[in-house]
Amino acid sequence: MIKDIQQEILRIKKEKSITILAHSYQAEEIQEIADYTGDSFRLSELAADDPNNTLIMCGVHFMAETCKLLSPNKKVILAKEGCGCPMAEQLSVEELRLLKQTYPDHTVVAYINTTAALKTECDVCVTSSSAVEICKKIENDKILFIPDCNLGAFVAEQLPEKQIKLIKGGCPIHAAVTEKEALAAKEQHPNALMLVHPECIPAVTKYADYIGSTSGIVAFAKKSEAKEFIIGTEISIAEHLQLECPDKEFYTLSKHLICPDMKRTTLMDVLKALQGGGLEIEMSDEVMKKASVCINRMLELG
Repeated sequence: MIKDIQQEILRIKKEKSITILAHSYQAEEIQEIADYTGDSFRLSELAADDPNNTLIMCGVHFMAETCKLLSPNKKVILAKEGCGCPMAEQLSVEELRLLKQTYPDHTVVAYINTTAALKTECDVCVTSSSAVEICKKIENDKILFIPDCNLGAFVAEQLPEKQIKLIKGGCPIHAAVTEKEALAAKEQHPNALMLVHPECIPAVTKYADYIGSTSGIVAFAKKSEAKEFIIGTEISIAEHLQLECPDKEFYTLSKHLICPDMKRTTLMDVLKALQGGGLEIEMSDEVMKKASVCINRMLELG
């Protein structure tokens, strides 16, 4: 049944010249029919260079928005309508404007995991893999980092010369992992290296052998000569790595590291999106123009 649906998806996307993008947290059967897989911003970059004019994003809403910002003349469809991101949506534009009034001399740095509306009020955008490098290059020593205080704390630790103001926010899934779980995982798998996403709290990342983005974690695990790994990000990454590296062992840091919004997209949703379903991403010219400023600045600095 799954193979039949996959074959139909492959047939239609070829017939209609449609490109499918799948975030790393998507299920294996969706990644198998995607043209590109990976972190959200990298998918947007790849899509911008792709010759097809219709893109289907298997991920969450802010990822589809970013894809549209980098490909304004293309049709971008979110495969499953209603797939949001609690971190991206936890701070309103009005709240950010108040923060900017409180810290008027700070450069506003936005994690890519924010809505397009929030990006219109920011100076520079960053990804989890580029955050340290870009913040280091910002001439202003005063930075207001939104919305993930854990990623922000990781950046601040690397750049003690900067005055980084953090707000209370972040990924509720990664932030829920506890120090107790980290210690238990290390005790259960004493020979395993622990690879952790910086969206986890400092009490967890302090035990990591490697801290980095999802793509960074995947690359580290593949290249490492070690044979056992504790994966401190969404549990699908451990599954994908186990399939790609059958000679190694991968353990999940916590059974709670499951993103429900990512898990909502099914193979049938992708098929329906190819047949005219899904949610087309539309933004006003003003939002597109303003939100692109911080992304372009990121590309300049990165």
